[in-house]
Amino acid sequence: MKLALRRMIALFALAAACAAGAATPAPERIGELVRTRCYTCHGPTGQSSNADFPKLAGQNADYLVRQMFNFQTRLRKSTEMEKEMTGLTGNDIEELAKYFSRQQLVPGKPADAALIEAGRKIYLAGSPERGISACAVCHGDMARGARMLPRLAGQHARYLAIQLRRFAEQSRTTDQMLMHSVASKMTEDEIWAVSYFLSGLD
Repeated sequence: MKLALRRMIALFALAAACAAGAATPAPERIGELVRTRCYTCHGPTGQSSNADFPKLAGQNADYLVRQMFNFQTRLRKSTEMEKEMTGLTGNDIEELAKYFSRQQLVPGKPADAALIEAGRKIYLAGSPERGISACAVCHGDMARGARMLPRLAGQHARYLAIQLRRFAEQSRTTDQMLMHSVASKMTEDEIWAVSYFLSGLD
């Protein structure tokens, strides 16, 4: 109940923040924000070289907006991201999301064929007998997501595995409670298989 209330407050705050800043930030402003707040972890075009940090390039803009605002309002926990989001307006967040969404994503290198095939089966078909829904139902056959759902294709395998573990232990919150249920039923081998499968998708 408390989480639902916090989400409602965050959504109202996001709408207010976006409405408050009607003027589109100058390109120089966005370039400065990328250099001073995003570059170190995510790189100049969102193609993070450190697999602990997500690639932002090619990500769905609406999803990025929501996640940045969740960090800003502490609905999603990250000491580093909370700091970087401090002082950003709704327009800053929207323009940063647009900037990264337009960048070219470079997929990961192909992994072991057997591992990839195991991940592909889980992603596309799940494991109904164990209550694991197919990931493709929400994220699409090509793992490109939709508006508020993230693109998973081409993401760092290690980052995906970390997030799946956080969903399993419910240390990462989400509106999609299905993520908690599905991730908690996956084995460590399955988590890595799905993560490597997704990492190699374009």
